[in-house]
Amino acid sequence: MRGRTVFMDSLRAHGVRAIFGNPGTTESPLLDTLSDYPDIRYVTTLHEGIAVSAAILYAQATGETVVANVHVAPGLGNALGTLYGALKSSAPLVMTAGQQDTRMRLRDPVLGHDLVTMAAPMVKWATQVNNADEMADVLQRAISISNEAPKGPVFVALPINVMEQETRNGAWTAGNVFTESVPDHNGVEVATSILASAQRPIIVASDDVARAGATPALVRLAERLGAPVYQDILRQHLVFPNRHVAYGGTLPSDAAGIRTVLAGCDALLMLGGPFFEEIWFDPVRAVPEGTSIVQLTHASGVMARNFSVAVGLTGALKPGIEALETALATKIPQATSASRMTELSAKATTRREAAAASLAKVRDARPMPPIRALTEIAAGLPANAVVVDESVTATGDVARVFDFRATGDYFGQRGGGIGQGIAGALGVAVAWPDRPVVMITGDGSAMYAIQSLWTAALLRLRIVFVVLANREYRVLKHNLDTYRLRFDATSNRDYPFMNLSPHLDFTTMARGLGVSSERIEDPDLLKAAITAAIATGGPHLIEVVVSGKQ
Repeated sequence: MRGRTVFMDSLRAHGVRAIFGNPGTTESPLLDTLSDYPDIRYVTTLHEGIAVSAAILYAQATGETVVANVHVAPGLGNALGTLYGALKSSAPLVMTAGQQDTRMRLRDPVLGHDLVTMAAPMVKWATQVNNADEMADVLQRAISISNEAPKGPVFVALPINVMEQETRNGAWTAGNVFTESVPDHNGVEVATSILASAQRPIIVASDDVARAGATPALVRLAERLGAPVYQDILRQHLVFPNRHVAYGGTLPSDAAGIRTVLAGCDALLMLGGPFFEEIWFDPVRAVPEGTSIVQLTHASGVMARNFSVAVGLTGALKPGIEALETALATKIPQATSASRMTELSAKATTRREAAAASLAKVRDARPMPPIRALTEIAAGLPANAVVVDESVTATGDVARVFDFRATGDYFGQRGGGIGQGIAGALGVAVAWPDRPVVMITGDGSAMYAIQSLWTAALLRLRIVFVVLANREYRVLKHNLDTYRLRFDATSNRDYPFMNLSPHLDFTTMARGLGVSSERIEDPDLLKAAITAAIATGGPHLIEVVVSGKQ
């Protein structure tokens, strides 16, 4: 058998069902073999970064290992930014790139370069298959490493001649390997003693909770402890129902802001990790002194990365959270839990009333503010809709306005690079064809991967792309304000190079890429437009003109 057959057999043996790719000449052996493997779907994209971003959210939606296939050196270079997103997302992704014929290695062939060195900083493991006899071994190791906790991307270079070499070494897997462990019993006892004696406990949960299917368990734990639940500012999943009274929202992007949120907390329960992601430097620590930290994580490598813990537990998150809740049931009186939940409920009511009052003040403003647009979008969604969010400066409003009840109702972006959302929506739609996807992005972000619309049209995916067009890089304006304040660089100057002028016409671009479109400026028309777009069963783009930074 040939190396390309072993490659595809290895994917099949490991349960891989999708390859997202942007093909090139050195990928010819893979492309020419795909018709023999109808159970493995190839999704064509028009840019390597789009292929990777789509693969990331496919992996998040399905929990499966996924492949992103890109071209030689320039193609891999195009994908490195989104490969960073895969690393931050803990995505079980195998990135492959076709490589030039190894017999030409010293001839400096067209597009030739050291692909392994290029990819290595962004992946858990990078290698090249040097002969067909090692193809099966490399694939088995790559997929295993990708799925070891914490999960993450790996890279495999596939020389075109190696794919065509003959070998007798067929595909194989490691078999039924069970790697998740139960947290130490004694550690659970010590942790629950700390949590039970706390007067103001707080929980911070990472995306790992959602990936572990532990959100229902976390809800029970939060109610037992009577503690609010927060997430880091950059999140891929909503790990806690956002309408629940114990949902605290996202933490600030600076240590001083996080410290303010945690003020008065005497016991901090951290689930998953690592924590915290900051944008701006502060000389203070995010966690106030005197706070006892309990961390439960699925991988020892993310334990106590930037802080000292009173108790650290390593083990599977779902049984670990369940163990904590069960132990606390005998240590926290029901009256205490009820009293704390009543207090959280009152705070949640106050937040809702404040949000409603703020919306009322700007309801008739033109152009419509983002909060008004998001309110109308949320009102037009069916119960089974999935929201993919890259609204950037409006992402906090997304968490407040929509009703996300379960893991999979929401997908955000990790890593901080923009353009991932509009491409990532492709992966969600491929993973879950029976659920309509609504992708919310800004106009600046959308332009990083606007070619994603072509793939949506090609496959007729059920995606409504909503572009909030404020005609500026609003987040950069906010960040420039912060920079000037923090570095005492006060200025009366305008925001340089941050306006999108001439204005971008997304309706025309969408139609040019095969997607129907419309522009909405009247917020009273937006709800009906969303409902109608979803009803078409195919891709549609709505450009929504919203206000910029005041």
